[in-house]
Amino acid sequence: MKTRFILIQTSHAGNVGGTARAMKVMGFDDLVLVAPRWANVLRREETIQRASGANDVLAKARIVDTLDEALDGIEHLCATAMTPRDFGPPTRHPREHFAALLGTPEAPVSTRPGGVAFLFGSERFGMRNEDVYRCHTCLSIPTDPQFGSLNLAAAVQLIAYDWRQALGGYALPPASAPERPLADAKALAGMLQHLEQALVAVDFLDPEAPKKLMPRLNQLFNRAAPTEEEIHILRGVAKAMLQTAAQAKKDPHAPSLRESLPPEGACSALGRPGGETG
Repeated sequence: MKTRFILIQTSHAGNVGGTARAMKVMGFDDLVLVAPRWANVLRREETIQRASGANDVLAKARIVDTLDEALDGIEHLCATAMTPRDFGPPTRHPREHFAALLGTPEAPVSTRPGGVAFLFGSERFGMRNEDVYRCHTCLSIPTDPQFGSLNLAAAVQLIAYDWRQALGGYALPPASAPERPLADAKALAGMLQHLEQALVAVDFLDPEAPKKLMPRLNQLFNRAAPTEEEIHILRGVAKAMLQTAAQAKKDPHAPSLRESLPPEGACSALGRPGGETG
């Protein structure tokens, strides 16, 4: 749908650049400036810096003298204001209005406006009443009642985002990391057997009274759905545990592995030597 963002009497060049950037990231490029403070605002250094690469939006933007010139080809006008006016168009939340404006996905396209414009007033005094009165609705971004002051470019970003979402939005980009194959049941069983040997070697698991430690670990890894690579890592941990246990048993002066474990109370979160908690 034809979408235009109109800035009326903008006083800060940086906000023009910030608006161009906000529009571009949401896929919009029709920007019109009505009587901005700087005649060369589209070429000013601050504008270009704040645009952060949205130079094509700036290149396409137009500067006009009156609001009438900015509205050519537009059928539906949306003003933006922090507080409702006593007289004029109804004040609505953006999402509420966009849903009503576009209707259901099944609604005929002919019922939708041919062009929509969003009007933003000067940073110093907002939108003039006479400009608001020309609009079909006044959009008010819901903010903290105690501090509702929004930077102009930030307000454009919020409206542009909600409008893009109402139009259908963008899909998330595909994951950059390749999917890793999950380990099969045989690989998982082999890892658990290896881990059981390691737990016995470090005196954490008593093979004479294993209780339910291994079945619980089996359930844990089934829920985790480890990949083949992660199974290799866990088997490497088990191998290192077995090697460390074997080395410790060769040293007659080394304390037993059971003695090197934390006190029984400190072990409660992980399970006491012997297999499980409780």
